[in-house]
Amino acid sequence: MTRPLPETPAPPRDLVDHLCVQGLVSARARFETLYGGRTNRVWKVLEDSGDKVLKLYNTALRNPLFRNDPELEAQCLKTLGPEGFVPRLRDSGRYKDAHWVFYDHAPGTPWQEGADKVGALLRRLHDLTLSFSAPAGCNGSEDLRAHGVRILQGCSSETRHKLLEQQPVETVAPAKKTCLIHGDPVAGNILVAGTNLTLIDWQCPALGDPTEDLALFLSPAMQRLYRGAALAKFEEEQFLNAYGDPEIADRYLRLKPWYAWRMATYCLWRAENGAPDYAEGLKLEAAAL
Repeated sequence: MTRPLPETPAPPRDLVDHLCVQGLVSARARFETLYGGRTNRVWKVLEDSGDKVLKLYNTALRNPLFRNDPELEAQCLKTLGPEGFVPRLRDSGRYKDAHWVFYDHAPGTPWQEGADKVGALLRRLHDLTLSFSAPAGCNGSEDLRAHGVRILQGCSSETRHKLLEQQPVETVAPAKKTCLIHGDPVAGNILVAGTNLTLIDWQCPALGDPTEDLALFLSPAMQRLYRGAALAKFEEEQFLNAYGDPEIADRYLRLKPWYAWRMATYCLWRAENGAPDYAEGLKLEAAAL
């Protein structure tokens, strides 16, 4: 059964001592558990010199949709730092059989409204030309079909057979051009401070079809889990208009049933593996089909 790491009020003492020796935290540092993430243990490090974030990765989790790669997260924060929409990386390393990443705490609260701002942010990310090594993301309907089938292979309830029968039928070819995608731009991973937006949690980026990021943000299940409700139709239109690329928006709309179907398979897998709150997300994604 897949479960998040247990919550603890402070990081392991020997890890804190190591960070002190490295000059990353002071002996007077205080730690607050940060909630919202569903996989790793994360603490806000309170310091007079400015607050930081310490993330300790769960090495036991094997998630079929969202990777949990600390080295990729550190690479993304380092590479994208000059762009101004990611936290500043301070350091990263290993603790026993796990990894940690240490970065500046980004001000703000999780995104709730203003879908146009997120559309513009993701367009800005996707337009970047970077020399970056990352796994390939899903690209086209056949990739999405194969991915959903793999997810269902890890499910055991009768619902998996129903989902197999509900696969969309339209074939959409792979995109000719791929780019760096965040891979998990849900509301909880977008911090808003005034007019500034910060993308956090870069542990599952890919070189892939930009519509994947669009689909993950717009996903009814992900919006309900992190914001409490799916987006209204006008908010989806606002988002796509602000993204500002009609060709990619049209491609997203063609792939939308496939993304909804794959997300439904994922919600079933999560619901069967210790996360019952995904059951409602499964209903929303099935309705979107």
